[in-house]
Parts: sequence; structure tokens; C-alpha cells
Amino acid sequence: MKITLNRPKVLNAINTDIILELSSALNEAEKDADVKVVVITGAGDRAFSAGADISRFLEIKTPADAKEFLRESLEKVILCIEKLGKPVIAAVNGLALGGGCELAMACDIVIASEKALFGQPEINVGVLPGWGGMSRLAKIVGIHKAKELALTGDMISAAEAERLGLVNKVVPPEKLEEAVMEMANKLKSKSPLAIKLIKEAINRGFAPDMELALERDIDLFAVMAVSEDAKEGVKAFLEKRKPEFKGR
Repeated sequence: MKITLNRPKVLNAINTDIILELSSALNEAEKDADVKVVVITGAGDRAFSAGADISRFLEIKTPADAKEFLRESLEKVILCIEKLGKPVIAAVNGLALGGGCELAMACDIVIASEKALFGQPEINVGVLPGWGGMSRLAKIVGIHKAKELALTGDMISAAEAERLGLVNKVVPPEKLEEAVMEMANKLKSKSPLAIKLIKEAINRGFAPDMELALERDIDLFAVMAVSEDAKEGVKAFLEKRKPEFKGR
């Protein structure tokens, strides 16, 4: 099954519709015995996903709003991918930023185009990563590199992401689909039960407390989401100006 994030005009930004469509497709994949592998990619040639639809943050009024917004999407997409009894491949065809980077991290295999860029730029608009861009990122790339990426909001190349263990394989843009299909076909030839159990064992061994860590991330996201800095950062982004953060 191939799932395409289809909002190319806004770099496949993740909104409520995309979350619901992803959730529906993943649930369908779990139930359909004919589906052996799931591939997630972005429409167009510019982005896998540039992250959340930033304007949505302005609708958050209370910490409870923030927690509900994030927890629901986390369960419907990120944790669903992790618990899915089938392998999920991220075919990263361009920008993978914020929620887009976190979506790729949640997948089992990440294959990226040479032109792909990865990053957690949330800090630039005064908010925090909420889908694993703190806890899961640190588990994958190490504490110091995770802090660097999350604190600076800097982007890294696909080659650097591969070096850090964030990406399995980097290929020329024109070879991405071929590389993804090659991996998908290889996985299809294996025992579905063995794949399910291996995925479960590795996820549990890698981060047995990941759900708890993500819950703590949600708590911190909620504090930041209703801050003056968050409102200023989002407004500045939408108004295409430099934010003036006050630290409150």
C-alpha cells in the first residue's frame, strides 16, 4: 500500500485532514491481509512534508487544548505506525521538517532522495517538537546531536541524516521509487509473522518507555504552545517577519 501526503502547494503540511486520512489508511493496511508493506511519501518533488500546518497553533487556547490536539494525532499516526504489524517505509522525496521529520522517524525503514533535508525547526517559531522530535530523536542520533538539532532548528542533508542513523539509504532523486520498491519487494518475501514479531521486539528493546517519554513531550509542548513566545513566533512566521521573543 502506498500512502501519499497530497498537499504539494503547501509542501504537504500536515493538517487535520491528512491526519485522519493517514489514520484511516493505516487501519485499512492493518486489516487487509493482502497488504504486506506500507510506503509513505509526499506528493510533488519538493517535500515529503514540511511539518504541521502552523496556523493551527493559533487556535490553541489552553494547555488542555494543546494536549488533546497532540495526543490524538500522536495516537492516530505515530504510535499507529509503531504498533502496525507490517513494515512501513518512508520514501523521503524532499523536505522532511518538524512533523514531517518525526513521521519519517516513526517509520521502520527510511529511504531518502539526495536532495532531501531533515530538521526540527519548531524552535524558530517558538514551539516544541511534539511527535518524537525530542525523545525519539535523541534515541536515534544521540543526546548531543538531538539537542543541537532541536535547539538550533538547523536542517541537515540526507547524507548527514544517513550518517547519524536517521536514514537507511540515500539515492539520486530519479532512483528513489526504484529503491523503495526494491526494499518493499524484499520485505514482502519474508514471513509476515516474523516481521511483526521482530518489529515489536526491536521497538520494545530500543525504547521500552517511548510512550511515556512522548507523553512527557506532550506536557512540555502544552506549556510552550500557550506561551507568549509561541503566539509571537507563529504570527511572525505567518507575517514573514523576524519574531521578538520575550521568554514568557
